[in-house]
Amino acid sequence: MRNALSVDVEDWFHVGAFERVIKPGDWRGLECRVERNTDILLEMFEASGIKATFFTLGWVAERYPALMRRIAEAGHELGNHGSNHDRVFTLTPEQFRDDIERARKMIEDASGAKVNGYRAPSFSIDKRTPWAHEVLAEQGYVYSSSVAPIQSDHYGWPEAPRFAFKPVAGSDLIEIPVTTAVFAGKRLAAGGGGYFRLLPYAFSRWAMRQVNEEDLRPAIIYFHPWEIDPGQPRVANAPIKSKLRHYTNLKTMQGKLQRLISDFEWDRLDAIVTEEQGRIR
Repeated sequence: MRNALSVDVEDWFHVGAFERVIKPGDWRGLECRVERNTDILLEMFEASGIKATFFTLGWVAERYPALMRRIAEAGHELGNHGSNHDRVFTLTPEQFRDDIERARKMIEDASGAKVNGYRAPSFSIDKRTPWAHEVLAEQGYVYSSSVAPIQSDHYGWPEAPRFAFKPVAGSDLIEIPVTTAVFAGKRLAAGGGGYFRLLPYAFSRWAMRQVNEEDLRPAIIYFHPWEIDPGQPRVANAPIKSKLRHYTNLKTMQGKLQRLISDFEWDRLDAIVTEEQGRIR
């Protein structure tokens, strides 16, 4: 069973956990580490012979066009992660349309590759934004991977299907949610990111095997370049809970990721989407 490995390309100061203490106007004066960290991931993937999808902020693509070209030339897929990491439910439909148009242009201009997929910052397409998928369909996107079908204090759309579905009637657009597992009738977040970094590796391996072997579906896994970077600056005035989530296990993340890469089969998300299209027609 091939699974989809995806990287949300953003820097340590873009994350939602720090949005109340680091403003966009401050970004230019902060140490950027996204290029260095993403290059480490590219080397890891090359050594393992796998391809992945890199959902990239327009902010990053505009500043690091050579990085975008390296990603594309290595055979990976580039996807749209929005312009400035604004959560979809904070935007109007018109603002959302403008946001994804600007980001897509920056990514395509920098890389020379066509962008067909979108991932909302912080999985922020949910029941508050019924119009978001319609805008993506209008813009010609093949797929979105923007829904977390769970409930958490940070995000979630627990009523959404666990696996790929068509969110817009009459459109071929596919939404392919991030992976969840089920235990005692309850959905558990198991799609990567902080959950993969904070929890024991055995949990992630169990969850992926459940999805692959019992549900007979591919897992959709994500993480961020900053999660393999224990040397990143510390935000002293961030809330304690945010700091615990953000900084815990940064030193061990790269090793866990290498183990995950070795234990399962991987591909770009667009390749997995092609398979999933046949399941839901």
